[in-house]
Amino acid sequence: MPHSALLTVMIAAARKAARALKRDFGEVEKLQVSLKGPANYVSAADKRAEETLYAELNKARPGYGFLGEEGGRREGADKTHTWIVDPLDGTTNFLHGIPQFCISIGLEREGVLVAGVVYNPVMEELFVAERGKGAFLNDQRIRVAARRNLGDALVGCGLPHIHRGDIALNRREIAAMQDRVAGLRRHGASALDLAWVAAGRLDGYWERNLQAWDIAAGIVLVREAGGFVSDLASGSDMLDKGEVAAGNETMHRDMLKVIAQAAKS
Repeated sequence: MPHSALLTVMIAAARKAARALKRDFGEVEKLQVSLKGPANYVSAADKRAEETLYAELNKARPGYGFLGEEGGRREGADKTHTWIVDPLDGTTNFLHGIPQFCISIGLEREGVLVAGVVYNPVMEELFVAERGKGAFLNDQRIRVAARRNLGDALVGCGLPHIHRGDIALNRREIAAMQDRVAGLRRHGASALDLAWVAAGRLDGYWERNLQAWDIAAGIVLVREAGGFVSDLASGSDMLDKGEVAAGNETMHRDMLKVIAQAAKS
């Protein structure tokens, strides 16, 4: 399918950065058996991928702002547009040779998220969405799942790292959700979790302690796939609060109820 000029730019940048990541991932798999491990190597791969993305996006749209996981915020002459980029979402998976990671590129225009690309280069899965134009996986239209009963739902979640986030609250939420759903999954890459909600693979997903670059592209994907996405108070401050809940209308609503009840317990 033909892509808009904007998505063409984003896809080209993702694919270029992905070439090096795929090569680096092959090396990481070999380094797993070493005593030192691949941590330093992965950190360098992450930074290289972000610099590639910055160079490609800036070349195509000079002046746009850029917010990246590695380099932070880089102001541009155009104050109305900002790229929100995670060059390697799922770093821990990548570090351990698990092929569940992606490049995530979102675009914010005048405070509104308008486009998103999430690309898993190992699985060759390219999720794209542009505001008002639908969501697609490898050029095939995708929609959120149609299930309406939490008891039938497969739901993605987060697990906070040690010394980061409210672990006790997270345990209460997981326990409450486990009582209501068919299954929970922790995949380790929030951008892909949101993309999988958009594709109907997951019926819902929630997580705290996130950064804007973790979820910006995925938010666009879910919305354009007919889903609902919000912060955990049912508001629209996902990027500022660093939290998200997503699913179809019914799943989203019922998940938020369970989460709210867990927070009070």
